[in-house]
Amino acid sequence: MQRDFKESGFLYFLGFFMVVFIVVQSLFFLGKAWKRGKEIGLKTETLKRTVLSSVLFTVAPAFAILATVITLANALGLVLPWIRLTVIGNISYETTAAITVLEAFGIRSGVNAPVTDPVVFSTAAWVMTIGSVFPIVIMPFLVKRVQKSVGKVVEKNTKWADAMAAAAFIGIMAAFIARAVNGAGDPEIAGDGAGLFSVTVLVAAMIFMVLFQFLCKRFQLEKLEPFTMPLAMFAAMGVAVVCGRLLPESFLLHEWRY
Repeated sequence: MQRDFKESGFLYFLGFFMVVFIVVQSLFFLGKAWKRGKEIGLKTETLKRTVLSSVLFTVAPAFAILATVITLANALGLVLPWIRLTVIGNISYETTAAITVLEAFGIRSGVNAPVTDPVVFSTAAWVMTIGSVFPIVIMPFLVKRVQKSVGKVVEKNTKWADAMAAAAFIGIMAAFIARAVNGAGDPEIAGDGAGLFSVTVLVAAMIFMVLFQFLCKRFQLEKLEPFTMPLAMFAAMGVAVVCGRLLPESFLLHEWRY
């Protein structure tokens, strides 16, 4: 009964509606692009290769999106993360927004425990949605100025631009690493705070990421490089499952932050 409001028929209707809308929209613009390509003289083989490469390029982000849905489903149910990530969203924002809302309501277990309060659930839905929609609203007004500013920096010093992009990415990753190492948990919920289990999974993800990148470079598997992050995420999830099955409970539940 506690999960009914999170997986109601209305929410499933919204989910299917969004999926159909996105698919129809994508096919519409694909047809327009194909027609325009023919008008400017592109060969059919070239168009087919472009479509195929685009399809393959979207597979890697799809794995990361699936991992995000699985991560959020325990707390928010399956449908809301499905709806959110069907339109726009990523693991760095959606997970952070959901955890921030839950902590604001005093739920320190984050996305590790099911949400049973409809008010908390609806608040998380609003924050996750508005936070993603707002950039799209302001983009038409500010994107040209931002592009000009970034363009000037790139023209003056390409290395500086690369450093800024890397710093932004490292900052996002650091937020998740910090929670795994020093995140506070609820003393009444075992296994949700930072401890040996969370650090083990974190280290496993880092090792798998380095290993997959090494294999891509060693064997010149450029086409597989976009898949390294989602593969590392799923491999780390596998490590978590194996540890949960094989390791003693004292190890799994040992935490140093409450």
